[in-house]
Amino acid sequence: MPVLTWDGTGEKVYETGVDHGVLYMPNASGVYDDGVAWNGLVTVTESPTGAEANKTYADNIIYGNLISAEEFGATIEAYTYPDEFAEFDGTILSVPGLSIGQQVRKTFGMSYRSLVGNDVDGTEFGYKLHLLYGLTASPSEKAYGTVNDSPEMITFSWEVTSIPTNVTGMRPTSVITIDSTQVGAVALANLEDLLYGTVGTEPSLPTPDQVIALFSGSVTEVTATTPTFVPATGVITIPTVTGVQYRRADTNAVVSGTVTITPAGATLVITANTLAGYVLADTSDDDWSFTRDP
Repeated sequence: MPVLTWDGTGEKVYETGVDHGVLYMPNASGVYDDGVAWNGLVTVTESPTGAEANKTYADNIIYGNLISAEEFGATIEAYTYPDEFAEFDGTILSVPGLSIGQQVRKTFGMSYRSLVGNDVDGTEFGYKLHLLYGLTASPSEKAYGTVNDSPEMITFSWEVTSIPTNVTGMRPTSVITIDSTQVGAVALANLEDLLYGTVGTEPSLPTPDQVIALFSGSVTEVTATTPTFVPATGVITIPTVTGVQYRRADTNAVVSGTVTITPAGATLVITANTLAGYVLADTSDDDWSFTRDP
């Protein structure tokens, strides 16, 4: 294995932003088969609670450590919201333009996107899709203030809790996150067609099992071919393998073709990593050390 390095080129990854918000309304069977765009999202703050340690003592030692159930919660802040959100905010539109509050609050689903950036591509590096299930919004404060010489737009905010939905073979969940930089492009496109709709197809929020099925088998397993090396000249020939990217361990720079080790007697480590949609086989090497003859 190569020596650990920090902050290599392309490895300064971060997340920022929120966009592509969608509100999903369940039908009578609880299926989120109708979605509308949520414009004006400012923040979505996910705030899980629980998962706290509960220690049990016996024989003068900690005998066990039980972890409490984890619950999902979030805060949604926005400058506006879809008209369809009214019923989930305890409001009924009895006639166009007339709203009656303090009504039964229904559950809803939601999706939004955050951007993934790095030091090379900026925020064009990728994004994450966040899918939220079984949400219920609590009553929120709405503060209306006078217009003055420093006017500000009013923001609306809702605290939401959730009832997790079932996942085959796992514990129920309220949130699924998909990283575009690590999944197959075709499966991702198919998911986005469901989330955002297509011509003749309404936007919908697939169940966790359906999401898992979309991505199962979408990642291709590959084996990294060992680079060839001539010790006398120090020339390393980098192979071409679909889905595999080779890098210098000292600079983290992507390499292809040939690399020459200088000066004589020097050592260079070449590493292999996979592109989105690919994963190295368990039996595959992912780093090689080469030393040029003195």
